[in-house]
Amino acid sequence: MALELPENVVVSKLDTLASWCRKNSLWPMPFATACCGIELMATGASKHDLARFGAEVFRFSPRQCDLMIVAGRVVMKMLPVLQRIWLQMPEPKWCISMGACASTGGVFDTYSVVQGIDRFIPVDMYVPGCPPRPEQLIQAIIDLQDKIQREGTVNGSEFLTPERQGRKRALVELPILNQPALR
Repeated sequence: MALELPENVVVSKLDTLASWCRKNSLWPMPFATACCGIELMATGASKHDLARFGAEVFRFSPRQCDLMIVAGRVVMKMLPVLQRIWLQMPEPKWCISMGACASTGGVFDTYSVVQGIDRFIPVDMYVPGCPPRPEQLIQAIIDLQDKIQREGTVNGSEFLTPERQGRKRALVELPILNQPALR
């Protein structure tokens, strides 16, 4: 004897429902410098309308955001600020590295420009280009939403993985080439 459910009742797993809510209500925290910041602003404008994808509310308070978009070059002086903002954001949180400068340092191969923010904070999506088009950022947000839907859990266990919690590349001591190891 099967139990019949009314038409307005939906049965689902709690993880799936929580992931659906998270993916459709991203609140971005813009960390924008230089030309990539202009493209980030264009993404929120009426022509591209980021609101269609559930990520329209740009907040400038890290305690209200769950998606950091780092757009443009980051210099060493700004890095502590970037890390502090990242630590102030509540879990679950995600990061998009927008542009060649944020991802790899771009054409600025100098001592003062960070050669990729993934050395200091975990990055979920990379948007290539110099500067990337707003359509590329929208596609990255759609891809991130798919990732959130696939991997999300209610208790946030996906953020406890060793890749996410381990030491970052720039913080690991590397041996000096052609030098004997100190013992």
